[in-house]
Amino acid sequence: MSEQSEEDRLAARTVVDDGDRANAPEETGVAAGPGPDEHVPPVVAADRPAETDRTVFGIAAVLALAIVGWGIASPSSLASVTDTLLNKAVIPYGGWAFVLTASGFVVFAVCLAISRYGRIKLGQDKEKPEFRTASWIAMMFSAGMGIGLMFFGVYEPVSHLASPPPGSAVPNSDEAVHTAMATTLFHWTVHPWAIYAVVGLAIAYSTFRRGRSQLISAVFEPLIGKRRSEGPLGKAIDVMAIFATLFGSAASLGLGALQVGGGMAAVDWIDNPGTGLLVGIIAVLTVAFIASAVSGVAKGIQWLSNINMVLAAVLALFVLVVGPTVLILNLVPNAIGDYFRELAEMSGRSGVTGGEEMQTWLGGWTVFYWAWWISWTPFVGMFIARISRGRTIRQFIIGVIAVPSVVSLIWFAIFGGAAIDQQRNGVDIAGAGGEEAATFELLQHLPWFVPIAVVVMLLVSIFFVSGADAASVVMGTLSQKGTVEPKKNVVIFWGVLTGAVAAVMLLVGGDSALTGLQYLTILVAVPFVIVMLGLCISVYRDLRHDPLMIKEDEMMRSLEAIHAERTDEEKRKRRPFRSRRP
Repeated sequence: MSEQSEEDRLAARTVVDDGDRANAPEETGVAAGPGPDEHVPPVVAADRPAETDRTVFGIAAVLALAIVGWGIASPSSLASVTDTLLNKAVIPYGGWAFVLTASGFVVFAVCLAISRYGRIKLGQDKEKPEFRTASWIAMMFSAGMGIGLMFFGVYEPVSHLASPPPGSAVPNSDEAVHTAMATTLFHWTVHPWAIYAVVGLAIAYSTFRRGRSQLISAVFEPLIGKRRSEGPLGKAIDVMAIFATLFGSAASLGLGALQVGGGMAAVDWIDNPGTGLLVGIIAVLTVAFIASAVSGVAKGIQWLSNINMVLAAVLALFVLVVGPTVLILNLVPNAIGDYFRELAEMSGRSGVTGGEEMQTWLGGWTVFYWAWWISWTPFVGMFIARISRGRTIRQFIIGVIAVPSVVSLIWFAIFGGAAIDQQRNGVDIAGAGGEEAATFELLQHLPWFVPIAVVVMLLVSIFFVSGADAASVVMGTLSQKGTVEPKKNVVIFWGVLTGAVAAVMLLVGGDSALTGLQYLTILVAVPFVIVMLGLCISVYRDLRHDPLMIKEDEMMRSLEAIHAERTDEEKRKRRPFRSRRP
C-alpha cells in the first residue's frame, strides 16, 4: 500500500504542480487532455470547406445595406436618430454598464491566467504554436489597435492635459500631466486587451480544443446547448458579431482616412481635406485591404504586420532621440505609478459625480473606447484565436494583455511626452485644428518633418490595411459557418461594405467627422455587451469540464481516498496496547 501511494502521489504532483509540462502525457503516465484521436477530431469543424450560411449572411447584409442606404439618402436624419439614442438613452442609462463590464473582463481574464485552467492548451496536447512569437505579437498588435495608437498617440495625452476629466485637475498643471497619462493608459492598456483576450480565448478553446466551428455562437454551446447554438438564437449572435465587426472596423477606417487627410494638409499637398477627399482615401484603402485579405493570412497580414512594426519602432525611436529624451524616460515610471494610483477612481467614473459634464466626457472618451474595443472583439478575438493555436491559456492571456500593454505604455510615453512638453512650452497641439492634425503639429517642430510625416501616413495606411484585412476574413468566417478560409467573393463583399459604412459614418458626422464615428460605434456595441457576458459564463463552464481538469480531479480524489485510508491505518497502529487485568 505504501509503494502504491507514493507512485500515485508522484504522478499527481507531476500533473498538478508542473504547469505546462502537463502537455507531455507520455512522461507522466497521465492523459493530459484530448489526444489526437480521442476528444478532438483530427480536423476541427473550422477546417472544413466554406459553406455560406444564407440566414446569417442575408440578414447581416440586408441590415448593413439598409443603414448605408439611409446614410447616403439622408445623413442628417441618421445623425439625428443616432444622437437621440446615444445622448438620451445609452449614455445616461447604460454608460455604467460599459464601465462596469470592462473592469469585469479584466478580472475574469486575470483569474483564468493564474488559475489551474491556465495550463490547458488551445489545441491538442502535443501541438506547437503555428506562428513564431515575434510574428504572433506583431499580427496581434497590428490587428488590435495599431491605427488607434497612430491617431490618438499625440492627441489624447495633450487633450487630457488641456481639458482634464471634470473635477480631476487644473488644466496644464503638474497634476494634469499625471492625470493625462494615467487616463490615457487606462484607455489603451490592460482593459482593452483583456476584452480581446476573453473573446479570443473562448473562440480558440472552443475551436481548437473542443473541435467546434469557429463561430461566436459555437462558444455558447455549454450554456444554451448545441441545438440552440445552431438555431435562431445562435444565428442572431453571429449576426450581432458581424455587425459589431463591420462598424468597429469602419470606424478605424474613418480614423485612418481623417489622419491621412490631415497629413496631406500638413505637408501642403492639399488645402483642406473635405469629405470628398476622405471618401476617396477610404476607397483606396479599401481596395488595398481587400487585395491583402484575399492573399491569405500568412502572405498578407503577417507580411504587412512585420513591416509596420519595424516602421513604428523606427518612428518611435526617432521621436525619442530628437524629442525631450530625459522627460520621456522619466515619464515611463511616473505613468505606471499614476495608472495604478488612479485606477480605482478611473474605473468608477460615472455621471453620478460629474453630472451632464461628466456624461459628455465619458461619451467622448471612456464609453466610446469601451464600445470601440467591444465592437472590435469579434474580429480581433477571432483573429488572435486563429493565430494562437497551440499555445496554453496562460501563455495566451499573458501575451495578449501584457505585451501590447507594455508597447502602448512606451508609445504614449514617447509621443505623449513629446506633445506634453511642447504644449506646456507654448505650442497649442490640443487646439491645432482637429484630432487628426495633432500628430503632424508635433512633428512640425521636429527635424525632417516632411519625410517623417509621409512615414506616418504610410504607417496609418498599413495599420488599417492589416486590421481591415483581418476583419474582412472574420466576417467571411462568420458568414460561412466558421470556416478558416472563407470564399474570396464573400471576403470582397464585406470589405467593400466596410468602406461604404466608413463613408456613411463620416457623412453622418458632418463637420465633426469623429463624432459620427463615435456615435454609431457605441450604438452597435450595446447588444454585444450582453453577448460577451454570456460568453464568459459559457467558457467557464467549458473549462470546468476540460479532460485535463477531469483527469486531475479524479487523481486528487483517488489520492485523498488513499491518504484517508493510510491515515486510518496509522491511527490504528498508534492505539495504545491495553493489557488484560486478572
